[in-house]
Amino acid sequence: MDVCEEELDTLARTIYGEARGEGMAGMQAIANVIMNRVAISERYKNGYWWGKGVIGVCKKPWQFSCWNKGDVNKAKIENIDFDGDFVFAIALDIAEQALLGELEDITNGSTSYHADYVTPKWVKDDKPKATIGRHLFYHLKGTPRL
Repeated sequence: MDVCEEELDTLARTIYGEARGEGMAGMQAIANVIMNRVAISERYKNGYWWGKGVIGVCKKPWQFSCWNKGDVNKAKIENIDFDGDFVFAIALDIAEQALLGELEDITNGSTSYHADYVTPKWVKDDKPKATIGRHLFYHLKGTPRL
């Protein structure tokens, strides 16, 4: 099965922008969240509220901060050195595995996450499904299941 180059690029940049300092497991977990959102969104005609498809989910405003205007990571993901960045090469590999359906979900079906140094209002009384690196992962109450 071939992967769409634009989806591969967008997914890899999102993984890199959100978790390049979190090691392979941390980057895999971000890919898992994105693909879990995509899987749920595919069941809805208009793509649920996360967006439609990999690109729509990754670039949905205010969902993955590395795409937010003014975020310091936006410039980093837009100016990646394809030949000299080993971590981006790992992100590309993880993204390809995810798009091929070959990536194990280590987040237990999570569709949301946050860094361990903040507690967003949306967490409410939800308990994390996984803690990977410095991120806590959730499948929030009321969110459709996979």
